[in-house]
Amino acid sequence: MEDIKNIIESFLFVAEESLTIDRIKSILKQAEINEIQNALLELSEEYEARKGGFLLREVAGGYQIRTRPEYREWIKRLIRTKALRLSKAALETLAIIAYKQPIIRSDIEHIRGVDCGGILRMLLERKLTRVLGRKEIPGRPLIYATTKQFLEVFDLKDLKDLPTLEEIEALETESPENSTREISRIETFEKGKNT
Repeated sequence: MEDIKNIIESFLFVAEESLTIDRIKSILKQAEINEIQNALLELSEEYEARKGGFLLREVAGGYQIRTRPEYREWIKRLIRTKALRLSKAALETLAIIAYKQPIIRSDIEHIRGVDCGGILRMLLERKLTRVLGRKEIPGRPLIYATTKQFLEVFDLKDLKDLPTLEEIEALETESPENSTREISRIETFEKGKNT
């Protein structure tokens, strides 16, 4: 297909979220999957060779043009948006959901040891979590999971990119001010994930 690389580049430029190869293929019906993959690879290599202000990243199961991390401070000055700030409790709750999903509220509260209704509402409003449905047990509680936006915000290709227990423990040895309590909570998440 002629100009496929330029067409895909324009898609990436205007897209508000990462674009999957399947989504691009649904628009460019006459293009082959390998043509789309080659065009994405060429664009990525061009951006990398150019060392300009942006690059092509694979995030949230798709591709997205992103600014280079080294220009973050300059971009903050331009945009001056309110940064996504999450409290420690919100981060703990989000971590539990990320590692244990799909999960219900009572399981989250059991791990955290406190009520998390307000935090769950806030995470839903910020589109970092979503409701998958209801669990078929008495009371039919909501089932929570992370969203594509969660992957984009934390710059993850997919959930497999979440840090492992070993990586977290390595951070603990590098940064002793991290509390042991936090590490034990993460161990609890990992144990539950592996069972």
